[in-house]
Amino acid sequence: MNISPRSLQLGLMATAVLVLSGCARHDHAAMHAMHHGGMMATAAPTTPAVLTTSTPTLSSGYKKVAAPAEAKVYFTTLRNGATVTNPVKIGFGLSGMGVAPAGVEKAGTGHHHLLIDVAEVDANAPLPANDQFRHFGLGQTETTVELKPGTHTLQLVLGDQNHIPHHPVVISERITITVK
Repeated sequence: MNISPRSLQLGLMATAVLVLSGCARHDHAAMHAMHHGGMMATAAPTTPAVLTTSTPTLSSGYKKVAAPAEAKVYFTTLRNGATVTNPVKIGFGLSGMGVAPAGVEKAGTGHHHLLIDVAEVDANAPLPANDQFRHFGLGQTETTVELKPGTHTLQLVLGDQNHIPHHPVVISERITITVK
């Protein structure tokens, strides 16, 4: 088998990416990438949105709803680096807590907010409601959205009955998707 220097370089880069990410099958995947003359599709790590330091009590005296340390919110239908078409179906996962509609004060619950191309989140204020901060105050656990073609970042954050992030903040990984 003749392997060009460029294919060899790409294969070695693919191997390095896989080894660093802990892939147990890096040998097979790297050879596959070399065979096809390119690097495997792996998403670069996404920089998380800037999150202000969460405080248990706001300056107004409002006591933020406590979240268990093990609580997690995550995407169920999308992965970092995914290429998708419109409408984009997005599933919201939650563990360690329950879902309740906005306005319902019940310990250990909250509702989802989808952040689209958001760079900063104020952990001590109600989340705004606009095209970048989408509220799911009826307790929805999935949605479909129309996004302009191109690259977008998505992140989930759980809010209490008043749309204020919990303490500590229950926020997902920030992922990047490409819409064709």
